[in-house]
Amino acid sequence: MMQYIEKIQAHLGAESDYLLAFDKPAVSKTMLHLPETTFIDQVYGASDRTPQVLRSLGQLFGTGRLANTGYLSILPVDQGIEHSAGASFAPNPQYFDPENIVKLALEGNCNAVASTFGVLGAVSRKYAHKIPFLVKINHNELLTYPNRADQILYGTIREAWNMGAVAVGATIYFGSEESDRQIIEVAKAFEEAHSLGMATVLWCYLRNPAFKAEDKDYHLAADLTGQANHLGVTIKADIIKQKLPELNGGFKALNMGKSSYGKLDDRMYSQLSSDHPIDLCRYQVLNCFSGRAGLINSGGASGQNDIQEAVKTAVINKRAGGTGLISGRKAFQKPMNEGVELLHAIQDVYLCEEVTIA
Repeated sequence: MMQYIEKIQAHLGAESDYLLAFDKPAVSKTMLHLPETTFIDQVYGASDRTPQVLRSLGQLFGTGRLANTGYLSILPVDQGIEHSAGASFAPNPQYFDPENIVKLALEGNCNAVASTFGVLGAVSRKYAHKIPFLVKINHNELLTYPNRADQILYGTIREAWNMGAVAVGATIYFGSEESDRQIIEVAKAFEEAHSLGMATVLWCYLRNPAFKAEDKDYHLAADLTGQANHLGVTIKADIIKQKLPELNGGFKALNMGKSSYGKLDDRMYSQLSSDHPIDLCRYQVLNCFSGRAGLINSGGASGQNDIQEAVKTAVINKRAGGTGLISGRKAFQKPMNEGVELLHAIQDVYLCEEVTIA
């Protein structure tokens, strides 16, 4: 709708033409399985997912303001563990109460609310039939001294199923010393979730001090995050959550000097991507089995220009061939009405016909 595109252009400001007029991607959209109303039938339906899993995916994609568009807008609030409750909820203490987290997702017309066993379990009888629950089954914890990067299971798949969850989510810190154990744990958990008819979402994050070189943080490199995505779909995640890439060349940087890391081909950079943010994100989509598993990018930390940054991320994700956004801190670390406004601004991008896939 025209009113959507005018608002989106205003939010993008000087970057509007750079992002909306980009029409020469390194990888053609014809190589990808793109979000659409029939995505579940045409793509997931061709896989070994059971009818129960397809029904759960149907609930996930068929709820909220983006219902049956092929796109997702999810509210994730697991920061009470991942970033500590005090640090996360001090800007808005009402979110210490789990019910307000679910209310924000409902008011924001989201496809689902993603949170912890404790948060969703506390209100499941009241809300599990009103909005799809995505239970995050593992978390980092910040009380071990010194802090460490590890993901620990906090409950069982059966427990998530009993509370009425449509999907389960998990994080793997690819590249970390604990990643082997996490891959095995999450692969087993996802197999059980699928056997019970639930969909699976994987946070494919990178964690290794070596990924920070000089003044660049290769945790956000398209090549490294793309490979993390490829590992995620290998253990049969239905949906991949990934941070938006900001640069490329992680494999090259880590292979400098006497080091030997991974494998690379220069065509990854010259033919399959460029330095344009839409191309960087498209490489992530390409690694999700050419889009057979939907890519949702995270909204990032809250700051001074949250709506503008969220809209920019949504435009990049949509034009790259992604499946949506999962934005938490930008939405809940402010008054509820402002959080709803931000979620709707994200959704406007996916409803806007003028924002096309590049």
